[in-house]
Amino acid sequence: MEHTYAVIMAGGGGTRLWPVSRKEKPKQLLPLIGQETLFQSTVQRLNNLFTPDRILVVTVEEQAREMRLQVPEIPAENYIIEPAPRGTASVVGLAAAVLHKRDANAEMAVLPSDHFIRNRDLFHYLLNAAFDVAENGYLVTLGITPTQPSTAYGYIQQGEPLNGQYKYPTYKVKRFIEKPDDQTAQQLLRTGDHSWNSGMFIWRADAILSEIDKQMPELGSALKNISSTWGTESQAAELNENWRDLKVETVDYGIMEKAERVAVLPAGGLGWSDVGMWSSLFEVLLPDMDGNIATNSSLHLAHETHNTLVYGGNNERLIVTIGVDDMVIVDTGDVLMICKTDQSQKVRDVVGHLKKHNQEKYL
Repeated sequence: MEHTYAVIMAGGGGTRLWPVSRKEKPKQLLPLIGQETLFQSTVQRLNNLFTPDRILVVTVEEQAREMRLQVPEIPAENYIIEPAPRGTASVVGLAAAVLHKRDANAEMAVLPSDHFIRNRDLFHYLLNAAFDVAENGYLVTLGITPTQPSTAYGYIQQGEPLNGQYKYPTYKVKRFIEKPDDQTAQQLLRTGDHSWNSGMFIWRADAILSEIDKQMPELGSALKNISSTWGTESQAAELNENWRDLKVETVDYGIMEKAERVAVLPAGGLGWSDVGMWSSLFEVLLPDMDGNIATNSSLHLAHETHNTLVYGGNNERLIVTIGVDDMVIVDTGDVLMICKTDQSQKVRDVVGHLKKHNQEKYL
């Protein structure tokens, strides 16, 4: 494992967890589930697999400052700062270029900063198994065994088993599927050969750089320019110059959907959630006998209330619900948001509305 590294993607905005997740402090910097922030939990999950000097964080400058305070053990030079968000394809490429210059034999696990994983031992086992597959030049992804016909995730269809003596069942990827509608999601679940796309990837740095050259040559050219001056006085200027005109693209669409040597490890039992929207907190927090959850020091008096989440930021403020079912109630002091649980992914639409109408103070 001496050539293995973890790369944490940590520059997202978490808009579907508004109004708690804001520009100054997006969801990965918040203690949404326990005492630790999601970012701190992500780093701690890597204990006994990676030493801090082999953990890299790709983020934007305004978030890096807080991250360094939250996890000071990661060396300052391991924070890679994007000049501006350009999608996960650019994030992955930049991290791979930096790592390949540091270690020509580098293998990297690319991990989002805002996931929840209950079964840490299985997670470690899967990463080790995925590194074994990646050594043979495959681009590997962890698929999550679906528990319901969700429309919130993309799907991965597994093909035939991968040849080789691998320690965990591994399959060739047949295709990636964008987030489906409800009817399609039910069909995918019935087939039994689809996983949710977790957004976690494992590969050799040289393998993903080669694939970027093939699928996104403009990005590949920019990465070569950036890599040539990395670690010199010209690093910042070269990064800014090449980053400015990059196309915004995801690694899924820009690379993975067209690549040939792609493998998936279907992972059941991880206790995984991407904590992507308010309804996902029901998957990771313990409800009371009526299915209600009160979190972040909120005082909740629930009368004839069921399956309702209350998130409050003031432990002196009492929130009372009467005859309420299947709701999400979030009180941040300057914003009160109430929605049906099954509508919580539409919070992103509200954020878009606020941006459009220049109501920046609420973002």
